[in-house]
Amino acid sequence: MNTIIYLVRHGDSPKEGNERTRELTEKGYRDAERVAEVLKEENVDVVASSPYRRSVLTVEKVAKKLHKEVVIIEGLKERIFSPEGTRLSDKELAPLLERSFLDPNFSLKGGESNNECQKRAVKVVKGLINIYEGKKIVIGSHGAVMTLIMNHFDPRCDLQFLNNTTKPDIYKLTLHHDELMDVERLWESV
Repeated sequence: MNTIIYLVRHGDSPKEGNERTRELTEKGYRDAERVAEVLKEENVDVVASSPYRRSVLTVEKVAKKLHKEVVIIEGLKERIFSPEGTRLSDKELAPLLERSFLDPNFSLKGGESNNECQKRAVKVVKGLINIYEGKKIVIGSHGAVMTLIMNHFDPRCDLQFLNNTTKPDIYKLTLHHDELMDVERLWESV
């Protein structure tokens, strides 16, 4: 029996602010509507999300169209890059990500490594697979943690893969127990 997971990277969000509370830009809200349109015919059983506001807002419309609640799961949050909870600039983040994919145990003081983040998030995903085996699960996510979850099942999902994702993005993973059978990208940028 196959379980389907739709990993949804959040839509465009403001460049400044707290990691937990940043919402979506106007484009992000428009794209969230498109995400709901893409997923409305998928017969989704469960909608889960990172607790970060931009992820919840990206999948909230999917849940509403399907008359479901968004299940917030702390373990799905983005990789913790800095202890302060403020967004790192793209200029600061790029070399940090590069180093992290070369050395999965690397982290800034008070931050989280790729290995730590992956272990945390994959544990949640495997728990969801156990609870909802044979069902369809939407997960509101972020770029790094989404890539690390996918990397667990397919090592080809690496820094280059992350750099080629968009905001938002949708990947449909077909799993038999916890073995990856297929990956399909459902999002088309306009």
